[in-house]
Amino acid sequence: MKDILFSDFKDTDLYNEFIRINSGSGMLKIRAYAASLALPVSDLDIVISTVFNDMNIVFFEGKTDKSGMIENISLPAPELGDNLIVPNTITYNILAGNKNFSVNMYDGVCVVQNINYVPGEVYGS
Repeated sequence: MKDILFSDFKDTDLYNEFIRINSGSGMLKIRAYAASLALPVSDLDIVISTVFNDMNIVFFEGKTDKSGMIENISLPAPELGDNLIVPNTITYNILAGNKNFSVNMYDGVCVVQNINYVPGEVYGS
């Protein structure tokens, strides 16, 4: 599967189709901690992507700050619409060091992804 950066994806014809399906937006907050959320993990490499039409689109790359967080990551999501019982969602992959997490994003919702760092495991670069 081909990786493509969001900045490059915006210049493709598929972008209009993706945004038509995901015209809303949700917010993501990353919290990386060790010792049962007692110690923040700084400088943890984070990559956020989703798959669309056999392409892995990278929406965000960064590192956690000294408090172990990355806040206010805006990601496209399907509009909430009228179905409040089962809202539409899009799944993003979070690569934290060498660990993968999946998170569902919803229009207008801030999702918090906790990453539990285990000493001795390989994280970051």
